[in-house]
Amino acid sequence: MKRILLLAIICFSLAAVSVAQEQNQGSFQGPNQVGSVDNQGIRNYLLGPGDLVDVRVFGQPDLNAIAEVDSEGNISSLPFLESPIRARCRTEKDVQKDIAAAYAKYLKSPQISVRITERKSRPPATVFGAVRQATRVQMQRKVRLNELMAASGGFTERAAGTIQILHTEPVMCPEPGEEAEAQAIDGTKIPLQIVKISELRAGKPEANPMIRPGDYILVTEAEPVYVTGSVNSPQGVFMRDQLTLGRAIAMVGGTRKEAKLSDIRIYRQKPGSADQEMIRVDYAAIKKNKQADILLQAYDIVEVPEAGMFSASRIGSTLLGTITGGLSSAMQSTGQIIPTRILY
Repeated sequence: MKRILLLAIICFSLAAVSVAQEQNQGSFQGPNQVGSVDNQGIRNYLLGPGDLVDVRVFGQPDLNAIAEVDSEGNISSLPFLESPIRARCRTEKDVQKDIAAAYAKYLKSPQISVRITERKSRPPATVFGAVRQATRVQMQRKVRLNELMAASGGFTERAAGTIQILHTEPVMCPEPGEEAEAQAIDGTKIPLQIVKISELRAGKPEANPMIRPGDYILVTEAEPVYVTGSVNSPQGVFMRDQLTLGRAIAMVGGTRKEAKLSDIRIYRQKPGSADQEMIRVDYAAIKKNKQADILLQAYDIVEVPEAGMFSASRIGSTLLGTITGGLSSAMQSTGQIIPTRILY
C-alpha cells in the first residue's frame, strides 16, 4: 500500500509540475513534443508492440503495406500471409528476411524492403522536480541517468541531494543478466531506486544506472532552514546532505561583528507537536574546534543574537562611539569644524 501511495503522490507531483511549467514558462514539452537525447543507436533499434513499419515488395505495389507490430509482438496484417511474422525484439533487417522468405512461396526471389516509420513501443522517461527544465525524453537507445540530467538542464539550487527513480515498465528486450527486470511489475511492489546526487557527481557507477522507458525520475526538492539575526544576509537556505550550523551561517555570508557567537539559538519543531524546543549553541567554541558542529533539520530557525553594548566583544566599539560622539558634540558647540579627511 505504501508503494501505491508513493506512486500516486509522484504522479500528482508530476501533474502539478507540468501545469506550473506550462503556465509560467511554457517550457514543459507536451505529449506530442517529446525530446530525445540523440539518435545514436537507432540502427540497432529492436521492434516492439505499437511500432509501425513500411513494407514494400519490388514490382508488386499491391503487396506494399504499412504494418503495425501487434500486442503480441507480431506483424500479422501483410497481404496474403497467413502466418504472423515475429517482430518483437528484432531489427528491421531480421524482419525483412522473414517477410522475404514468406513471400517466396508466392513470388520468385522477392525483393523486400522494411523501414521503421514510427517508434512507439517505448514510452518516454520523465524527469521533473528540482531540475532546470522538466522534460520527457524518448528512449531510442539505452540511456544513463547522467544523460537525462543533462537533457533537463541540470539541478537547481533547490535540489535536496537525492534522485528517486520509479520503474513503471519491465525491460522489453532483456540482455543476459536482465531476466529479472523483464518480469511483469506487480502493482503493489513498484521498483523504486534512490540515488545520491553527490555520488552521481563523484562518478560512482552504481549512482549512474540505466534508465528504462517509462521511468519517472524525481529530483527531490530541499526543505528550508531559516537563518536570522546578526548575520550579513538573513534568509532561508535549502537543506543539503549533512547541513551543519557552520555551513548554514557561511551560506548567509557569515556573522556580523556585533554577533554573540557564544549563544546562538536554534528553534526546532517538536515531532508530533505544535510546540518548539530551543537549542543553545556555543558557536565560538565550534569555530575553535572545541565542540562538534551541529546538524540542522528541516524548518529549523537559527537566531544569531547581538552581544550587549558592554559585552567583551563590543566594549571597544561602544567606548569608541561614545568618545567620538562626545568629541563631535563639544566641537560643534564651540563652532569648530570637524575635519572629515586629512590631506598630507
